[in-house]
Amino acid sequence: MKCDYVHIEEARVYGIKNPKFIIKGSLTDKDVSFKILADGKEIKYDSLPNLVNLGFCLEAELTNEMRKVEVYAVNGKKEELICIRENSKMHRIKSKIRKTTKPLEIKIRKIGTAFGNFFKTIGHGFKFLWREHHLLVPPALWGKYLKAFGRKMKEIFKKGLYLNPGIPEEYQLWLKRQAEAFPREEVKKLEYNPKISMVIPVYNVSRELLSECLDSILNQSYTNFEICLADDKSTNKETIDTLKEYEKKDKRIKVVYRKENGHISKSTNSAIEIATGEFIGLMDNDDTLDLDALYEVVKMLNDDKSLDMIYTDEDKLDMKGKRRDPHFKADFSPDTLLSSNYICHFCVLRKKIVDKIGGFRVGYEGSQDHDLFLRFTEVSDRVGHIPKVLYHWRMIPGSTAATIDSKSYALERGKKSVEDALKRRKIEGKVTIKYNHYLVEYEYRKEPSISIIIPTKDHAFDTRKCLESVFTKTNYKNYEVVLVNNNSTEQDLFDLLDEYKKKYKNFRVVDAPIPFNYSKINNMAVKTCKSDYIVLLNNDTELITEDWLKIMVGYAMQKHIGTVGVKLLYHDNTIQHAGVVLGVGGIANHAFLGESRDSIGLYARLALPHNYSANTAACLMVSRKKYNEVGGLEEELMVAYNDIDFNLKLLEKGYYNVFVPQVELYHFESKSRGLDTTTEKYKRFMHEQYYMYEKWSKYIDKDPFYNKNFSKTKSFFLDK
Repeated sequence: MKCDYVHIEEARVYGIKNPKFIIKGSLTDKDVSFKILADGKEIKYDSLPNLVNLGFCLEAELTNEMRKVEVYAVNGKKEELICIRENSKMHRIKSKIRKTTKPLEIKIRKIGTAFGNFFKTIGHGFKFLWREHHLLVPPALWGKYLKAFGRKMKEIFKKGLYLNPGIPEEYQLWLKRQAEAFPREEVKKLEYNPKISMVIPVYNVSRELLSECLDSILNQSYTNFEICLADDKSTNKETIDTLKEYEKKDKRIKVVYRKENGHISKSTNSAIEIATGEFIGLMDNDDTLDLDALYEVVKMLNDDKSLDMIYTDEDKLDMKGKRRDPHFKADFSPDTLLSSNYICHFCVLRKKIVDKIGGFRVGYEGSQDHDLFLRFTEVSDRVGHIPKVLYHWRMIPGSTAATIDSKSYALERGKKSVEDALKRRKIEGKVTIKYNHYLVEYEYRKEPSISIIIPTKDHAFDTRKCLESVFTKTNYKNYEVVLVNNNSTEQDLFDLLDEYKKKYKNFRVVDAPIPFNYSKINNMAVKTCKSDYIVLLNNDTELITEDWLKIMVGYAMQKHIGTVGVKLLYHDNTIQHAGVVLGVGGIANHAFLGESRDSIGLYARLALPHNYSANTAACLMVSRKKYNEVGGLEEELMVAYNDIDFNLKLLEKGYYNVFVPQVELYHFESKSRGLDTTTEKYKRFMHEQYYMYEKWSKYIDKDPFYNKNFSKTKSFFLDK
């Protein structure tokens, strides 16, 4: 039972004496509701927060007499059966046994996988030593190879090289290790000490939580601040009494008592009106700040006084006060910001710009911060990011920190905020809600011209598969395919070229009778093109998404965007490319390598457009003007890293590279070229590595779109 807008992660009946039914999953359409039937009769259910992926979690109580449970997804007038489960004592006993034995099953599977990887590593090791040294390894290299082998064995057999930030217990362990390894820094005297006005809207919050919030500010190591509170006509006497108590407690606390309830936008604006600081800090009335949050902000301002916005990483506090669900953010990423309000908390803004753009807008409640950040960054792109968890967001039932479903109106208002941003920027585009975030697909009145460049040497079978998928599946009209023939010798390939020349007017061949140099081959082809946009495409790819050119060119035609990359899959539907992160495992690595095609990824990175430092050239689009502006591909980099270098040249020019996961292709990876199996090729590879370190060490050491807290050996995990 497949439903396009519902993805089920778990559905089972459990409880031997008192049966219950639970179903968890995620949605692609927020307007979906559910109906649960037991033996054909509708029954009530509770909706619980699904904190891992902001999806849905439904639970219903059953009786022992009920035999069959059916779940329907309701979208408008349409009802689709998505799940059937049997309810019998035997089924529930089996479910209990499965749940009890699952940890053991996982452990056994892990042990099996570990031994499989052990023998695979041994095999790869022999292959490497034969290729490089014909097993006659120089004594000087034995130490290096044995250390590398030891590290690999630790990775295979020891649990704990990496921690998953999405698992609360593992994040807690990371926090403990961080505190041990990096004790709190000494607060130093700063030359520039601007006043920061903390603006906080208040409404019916408990004394306990409001006190914790205010105390976390009063205890700050940086002291030049004021707290501007706006009570939004609270009806809770405890809230009012707490405000009056703190108002007397410290002269830096100012409170305005609104005469009518105006909700969060009006209330926050009231707090801003009494603010006298050069900067304002945004905070909710039940959250807390790290002791050095304001100090870290001002320290960054001392390094760069021109910054107008500074934001930090954040996490959440559960009802027991334990920290979980960290958000380790990238530096300023305009396309990511259109997909979601990734900036969120803690954010400090220059007040004169907030005043200039009119503060918070009424009618955008639930998404008021996102709307403000979109408007603010249209006025100033002087944005700084502190990669430290300095804000703790309280997970109270009913808050958006607990589940977005509790404020579903926020999604619609968030969508409106993004639509408004496109209108202000005079950009045509359609915004849809996907996985509780926003997907922008740009529109245009006339199709720009596109040249798809495919280099090949022989391998007619793979090249045919690639060409056939392009010509039969592409639903875009204004394109040409430029096949670059690099010293082919097989007749099958020449027959294929003749066939496609006769069959398609928009197919042509460029001969490149030179030694293999990927950069030079593509540069030669681009010089023959007159199209507005260029697609670099490997001949070992196969198209999946029919709208690929339409979607990619929509992004590539935006003034601020450099390259557009896509989701590439191995034949087993696991991820081969989903953006490139620098400095991971060496110079660069593909993000989410080996993840399932259906996974939405950490922070929905596999479901929505995000900015990355680079994309692979296996399938990459860029405007021809921008391609030439940075001098095309670097011809000194004959094989490796030329695409990374190209992306970074665009980044240096001020462009942003973006990964769009809604476009998918299969990539069978370097079939035509084969592996680097000679000493000569190995030397060339080492030279290209050296070139990259010499030229781009600042990005390799610190990728602006990959948070420094993440591991340098496994992307988007934490080191233990």
